[in-house]
Order: sequence, then structure tokens, then C-alpha cells
Amino acid sequence: MKLKKALFLFLIVVGTSSLHSQSEVVTGADVAVTDTESGKVRGFIQNGIYTYKGIPYATADRFMPAKKVEPWEGIRSSTMYGPVAPLMTPTTQVQDESEFVFDHDWGYTSEDCLRLNVWTPSIDDDKKRPVLFWIHGGGFTAGSSQELPSYHGENLSNKGDVVVVSINHRLNILGFLDLSAYGDKYKETANNSMLDIVAALDWVKANIANFGGDPNNVTIFGQSGGGAKVNTLMAMPRAKGLFHKAINQSGSFRGSLSKKETTRAIAAEVLNQLSLSEDQVDSLQTVPFDELSKAGLAALEVVAEKMREEGNAPVGFGLSWGPSMDGNVLPHDLFSDEAFQLSKDIPLMVGTTKNEFTPFRNGRFFNASEDEVMAHIKETYKDKADHYVTAVKKAYPNDTRPSDLMDIDATFRPGAVYQANKKSQLADGAPVYMYMFTWQSPVFDGKYKALHCMELPFVFDNVERARQMTGGGSEAHMLADKMSSAWISFAKTGNPDHDGMPQWPQYNTENTPTMFFDNTCEVKPQHDKEFLALMAER
Repeated sequence: MKLKKALFLFLIVVGTSSLHSQSEVVTGADVAVTDTESGKVRGFIQNGIYTYKGIPYATADRFMPAKKVEPWEGIRSSTMYGPVAPLMTPTTQVQDESEFVFDHDWGYTSEDCLRLNVWTPSIDDDKKRPVLFWIHGGGFTAGSSQELPSYHGENLSNKGDVVVVSINHRLNILGFLDLSAYGDKYKETANNSMLDIVAALDWVKANIANFGGDPNNVTIFGQSGGGAKVNTLMAMPRAKGLFHKAINQSGSFRGSLSKKETTRAIAAEVLNQLSLSEDQVDSLQTVPFDELSKAGLAALEVVAEKMREEGNAPVGFGLSWGPSMDGNVLPHDLFSDEAFQLSKDIPLMVGTTKNEFTPFRNGRFFNASEDEVMAHIKETYKDKADHYVTAVKKAYPNDTRPSDLMDIDATFRPGAVYQANKKSQLADGAPVYMYMFTWQSPVFDGKYKALHCMELPFVFDNVERARQMTGGGSEAHMLADKMSSAWISFAKTGNPDHDGMPQWPQYNTENTPTMFFDNTCEVKPQHDKEFLALMAER
């Protein structure tokens, strides 16, 4: 085993040296020029990959539907990331250590943010490559296509001979304020953000062949909020036919959607917060964004409090901006029978990380003694404390650090299991493949474990770009090779199997086969039924 690791590390070093000899950036007036519906674009070539950034796929005035971009003359330079959606609360400070781990690129903001990026091995060889369409995380309120170094598409494109696309789109109040009660022109504002993504998929269908991609083989994949957007697209009649496979990473945390009475109440309260009458609704289009955002946050709090008083629990993690069941764009809840039938023919890969947010929530207990950890567990679970400990130890018998008892995710995994169970039972439905990412990062003495987002550098084969999160090293590179190859194989065939890891069977509710991604990858049945049952009771 040591010899194998040493050989792998040697190959990495040799490969990196070889890469440096080819890593010049090729630019020029006639370099990487290709067509789009709206005009020609020019990118650049790096490490043999044609790269385009900041291409406008649509345009939209505030609260208006996305529409096609007007044609331009000449060649549009497309070498830098475009603007990102404004944040409800702009980032003005960060926590030093966790920021080191995530290494964000916040970008620059503009409401004119409907942009996408493309990485492709060639634009002129007549090949039709699978397209991997990446949807960023950040809930439905934040994030961008460039936010994490993991998101960079060059390595994945190069490794798999695939086209990688990533997008920015409207978020938060700009993408989800439901003004449908105030006129027909606002009838779809409740889900403009999701319709932006549909517009980007429409752009892919019309244009991706000019970038060496196959418009008839598109895999949507996303993590966290991006995974939730994947699920939402699978429930959208208007998105049907624009993608052919789906991967949901840590995004099955909401199966129900807010209803129209709730979203319209939020909009009415936004008007109230801004002292605007109903016949002044058009004034919202010119309110400065910071004032609009402040009014939106206040409106969410007011409506959430009214819902609590009435005994109605908001969906998800609490009342926030996000897609809603408007009866048109989204006619059904995400985990409804109708939604599952709509995406019945879409192969799905779904999974989570072992620890998700728990290293943040329980960070103060990372080096705590067993007595301290047990005291906290007893305080939290009371008469169920022994049951809890037994269930965790049964699920993860090889854990040794006391804090490991507390750091098991119960937020994202239950929804993923539910989704896998329900979709896999559809008669004549497409296959489902389930995974769990358990690899533990060594960064900061292992404090961040298999954190939320930790699988991303491995999926994109970006261990080096994200080495502040992964720590780099031969074991991380070996796992990245296996994981990125699985994602590529799934995009090509609808099956993640490849020669570099054990056979990955389709998920079913009887055997519950799940691929565990770690230094040693293995397929096991569902290991945490007792733990999830206990969490469901709570």
C-alpha cells in the first residue's frame, strides 16, 4: 500500500512538471473564437482547455422575466468572470480560520448578473461531448459560479473530455419576490431565479454545440443550495427535456415549497416596510438594492412570526427566499408523486457528507474529553442519550475522537435517503445511485472533518486548487481521481461505474447499496437506520 501511494505521488509530481511545460496561456485576437446566437465570443486556452468566462446567456430588468440577449457586433471578449448576484448582507468581515479553509472569491456584484462560463477541450473537432452544468450553492440567497476554488472547471473538462458550464443567476429578493398579485407582468416573479436557470439551459441547448458539447447529453449537478436547485428543476415542467441526468450533492433538505398565500403575504409586507401602496408596486424597480433587501428581511421576519402564531411552520431552515409552489412554474411540491413522475426518466446520483455543518455547530467540543461530550449529549437527548450513543457507534464503529459522537449530520442525509427511496421505487424509472462522503480532512488537526462542501474539490479534481480545504497529499489526489471519474462516467452513460473503484450498484430500498467515498472506497448497505429513526422522532 505504501509503495502504491509513493508511486501515485511520483506520478503526480511528474504530471505536474509536465503540465507546467504546457501551461502557457494562449491568447490573441483570433484565439478561441466561436459563435453564439447573439454573436461571436473570444476566450483563451490554458493547459489545452478552451476557457470562456462571463458570457451573457440572458438579460432581465428587475423583477422581469429573463429574455434573450440582443445581438452584438464584432467579437465579445469573454476571459473574466462576470458579475455575481447582489447579497442581502454584503460580506464585510470573515472568520480567519474558516475563511482559510473555504478561500472564497466574492467577485463583484450587479443586478445584471445572468452570465455563464464554459470549459471545453475543443471547439472545432466536431465531437459531441457530455455537458456538465454546474449550479452553485449558497442556499437561494448567496453564492456564485466563482465563489469557491473547487468550482473551476478546467481539470474536470480536461480529465473527462467533457464540457463544463457554470452559471450566475438572480438570487434572494431579486429572484423570488412574488409580485403576482399586482399585475400580469409580474405573474412569474415568485420563481424568476429558477427561470433564469432554465434560460441558461436553453442557451446550452442552442449554443453548446459551438463549444464542442452535446445538447442532448446534459447533466445538471449542484451542491447544497445548488442541489436543491437540481431538485427544483426536476419538478419544473418548463425544464423538462433541457437536461438528461441529475446529481444532487447535499441538497435534499426541503421537499415542500412555500405556498402562494405565504409568498404574497411577504410581498405585501415588503410594500408596507417601504411605505408603498399597491398601486406603487412599480416603484420597487427603482428602490436601491440595500433598501429593498432590508425591507425584504424585515418582511420575512414579520410573516414568519405570524405563521408561528398560527401554528404554521415555514419550510426548510425557516422562512427565507426560495422557490414556491405558484401553480404554474412549479405546480407541485418537490417530493410529490407528480414531481417524481415528471423526472421519472432522469438518472439520479444523490448523497451527502458525513459531517456537513456539525463541525461548525460543535466546534467548541472538537478536543473535548469523553466526559464533556457525554455530558452535552445527555443534556441534549435526555432519556434518549444512551439510545443516541448506541445508534452513532453502530453507524460509525471506527470513530475514536469523542467529538465524533456529536458530529454526525442529521440535516441533509434524511432528505437524501427519502429521495433515493422514493425515486428508486418508481415503476420503470431511471436508476438511482447513492453515495456518502466520509473522508476526513487533515486541515487544522482534522477539525473540519467531512465538512459541508468538502467533497467538491474531489468531484472537480481540484484538490490542489482547494488545498487549503483538502490539505493536498497523495491520498486526497487518489480519492479525487476516483470521484471525478465517477461523476464523468455518470455524465457520459448515466452510470458512475469505472475501473478505478468497486462496482457501484443501483440503489434500491431492499439492499440500500451506498458508495462510501474515503481513502478506501466501498459499497455498503445503509448503515445509519437506527440513527435516522431516532432523529426523525425528534
